[in-house]
Amino acid sequence: MDHETRLWLIRHAPVDGPRGVIHAPDAPADLGDAAAFAALQAKLPADAFAVCSPARRTSATAAKLGLTATADDAFREQDFGDWTGRRHSEIEAELGAEAYRAFWNSPGTNRPPRGESFADQIARARTGLARLPAGDAVLVVHSGTIRAILAIALELAPELALRFVIDPLSLTRIDRLAGSWRVVAVNGR
Repeated sequence: MDHETRLWLIRHAPVDGPRGVIHAPDAPADLGDAAAFAALQAKLPADAFAVCSPARRTSATAAKLGLTATADDAFREQDFGDWTGRRHSEIEAELGAEAYRAFWNSPGTNRPPRGESFADQIARARTGLARLPAGDAVLVVHSGTIRAILAIALELAPELALRFVIDPLSLTRIDRLAGSWRVVAVNGR
């Protein structure tokens, strides 16, 4: 890479829906925390290129931050296939406790039925990063997408990158330099 890109990675606002569910792309965001939005907006560069995933919650979060974001499929959340929209407890009951645990023992490389692995998501995010222009870029995306980008920057195995906690409306700052990466902050408020 022959240019520097300063990334402001924002996880979308909390999902306005039940807990314990693998949310679909059309799940809405709770945009009610005006103070959190104002604090986050004050940290963002004014002239940045803005990107979000195609999901409703990321585009709504970007709009609430005053960003005109371009949707890019490379930055969508991991595709959980047949499990999307379902509760974890339902999936465990269907598979059985042992099979459910076996999946989550290697979540970085296992694929849900008709879905993708976290390693697949990392590869997809790498493609999206390669298309970003030099300069400042704000990405309003998902916790999995931010973990995927951290995996790329730090050259982490998928399972290791899944250890990062990425809260809603948090800010992670990473710089893509000529031939290397610099992690400035993770999960900041």
